[in-house]
Amino acid sequence: MSEKTGMTKSQIMVGLYAALVVFLTYIMIFGFRKSFTVATFEGLEIGGYSYKTVLVISQMLGYLLAKFYGIKYISELKRTGRGTVILLLTGISWISWLFFAVVPLPYNIVFLFINGFPLGMLWGVVFSYVEGRRSTDFIGATLAVSFIFASGFVKSVGAWLMVQFGVSEFWMPFYTGLVFVPPLVLFVYLMERIPPPDGEDVQLRAERTAMTQGDRKRFVKEFFPGIAICVLIYSFATIFRDIRDNFGAEMWKELGYFNQPAIFTKTETPITLIILVLIGSMVLIKDNHKALQTAHVFILSGFALAGGGTLLFTAESIGSAWWMMLVGLGLYMVYIPFNAVFFDRLISTFRYTGNVGFLIYLADSFGYVGSVGVLFSKEVLKVQLDWVTFFSNSVMGLSAIGVLLTAFSMVYFARKYQTFRSREIRPASKATR
Repeated sequence: MSEKTGMTKSQIMVGLYAALVVFLTYIMIFGFRKSFTVATFEGLEIGGYSYKTVLVISQMLGYLLAKFYGIKYISELKRTGRGTVILLLTGISWISWLFFAVVPLPYNIVFLFINGFPLGMLWGVVFSYVEGRRSTDFIGATLAVSFIFASGFVKSVGAWLMVQFGVSEFWMPFYTGLVFVPPLVLFVYLMERIPPPDGEDVQLRAERTAMTQGDRKRFVKEFFPGIAICVLIYSFATIFRDIRDNFGAEMWKELGYFNQPAIFTKTETPITLIILVLIGSMVLIKDNHKALQTAHVFILSGFALAGGGTLLFTAESIGSAWWMMLVGLGLYMVYIPFNAVFFDRLISTFRYTGNVGFLIYLADSFGYVGSVGVLFSKEVLKVQLDWVTFFSNSVMGLSAIGVLLTAFSMVYFARKYQTFRSREIRPASKATR
């Protein structure tokens, strides 16, 4: 591996250490976010609307506002005091679950919003520890797959607390957070000890620094068509990933899997491993442009897999468990590259001084607008489709559109790179020297 990547044994060990630590850190953070989705809150309504859907929307609105705020906050984030920021924001989200449990309906809904806003800031903070390195592809893939595994693991913990200890649906999120507090503190401490990128990293991957408003405007202007398409692709993936994540319990119930907490971990663990191998292997591609195009191939393949798996399921050629795994794998093959390698390689390809957090939060903000819009539409229009029918029909349409958009993005950035190379100068920007 060292010969192919050009890294010394010491540098490889740093990469492995960083990958393990950020993977475990984000799993702990996820313990304060999604455990409530394993509860169905069956029969509860607020103003004629599903109580659980209102909870999901409230949390997503917090996430949504955090993503828009994060475009500025994360892009301007300094490299000191980040551990304190992580613990403070996670602490706010945990305390919100306490108030959710003790405050009566419907007033406790607001605490899902309070929970979502600080958690929505944390991805960018954690990723800032690992971007701009030769090993970022592998580390980023490890970090990104953490929330695939964490999604199933955290739900299993929440379901276990309810089934084994009789914890109510309202107290379960708080006690789930309590399980994750001690290891979170430990892993944040260990993450603070990740060495910064060395000189060779900066030379190969471009310097990563805080960005001003002017820097952000110049970057978007330079790549606007490609960024707009990528944001649209990412928005589609976010919408359907969130539906699968937030309402997976309902879909598994409709599919005949009831009171089986381990089903979440059993389906998400294989997906985690496959994504880790696929995306992590990009660390072997030293040429940044080739890696960027490879990321496009993964995204296009993900759309095809999700759509193809759904066609097989609707034709009754595969079982429901296989369908949930295939469509989950396909959606994450679209979603994960943007959170792990795509934007990092984009900056490296065109030698821009800046940071990945800006681009991730730009894409995330519009992605969550789409997710909230879908949920609002379903409730306001009183759509009565069951989740399996709605999800499977929508995924097939999404996949067809996604393949076309990804092909356009691939061609755009290839041509942009040819122009960049032919000029033999940097784009008009804060280019690295």
